[in-house]
Amino acid sequence: MAVEPDGGDIRVTVDGETIELSREHAAELRDAVGDALTSREEFFRTAAEHREDGSYVVERRGAESTGNSAVFDSFAAVRRLFDRLPETFGAQNLSAAGFTGSRRHMLVRHFAEHPAFPCTLASRNPLRGEKTETS
Repeated sequence: MAVEPDGGDIRVTVDGETIELSREHAAELRDAVGDALTSREEFFRTAAEHREDGSYVVERRGAESTGNSAVFDSFAAVRRLFDRLPETFGAQNLSAAGFTGSRRHMLVRHFAEHPAFPCTLASRNPLRGEKTETS
């Protein structure tokens, strides 16, 4: 990607295609991209935030304390964690990955709630997730 000022306009080249934007439109694009990169999603019991620094935070929905959240370096790190889990998994599998307390259960629920993870809840007591397709 290349960005070049061209008088009053801005030229943006991505994969060999160049478009010319006014400064006003370039600023709108910058704001829209920033909003897309930093977003919050809420599900039934969990929520997730893509932060500006690239990190990804999973938290219990409506929770006020950091004891109800797990911070990952990126969404890709959460994907790698999910990919390492067995086909059917529970809180004990997340203990092996270093998570403690209610965070383990929160992550099982998050995997089942987030559409990017092919997973459903296999049982509620004990809480177990089950992958629904090869990930």
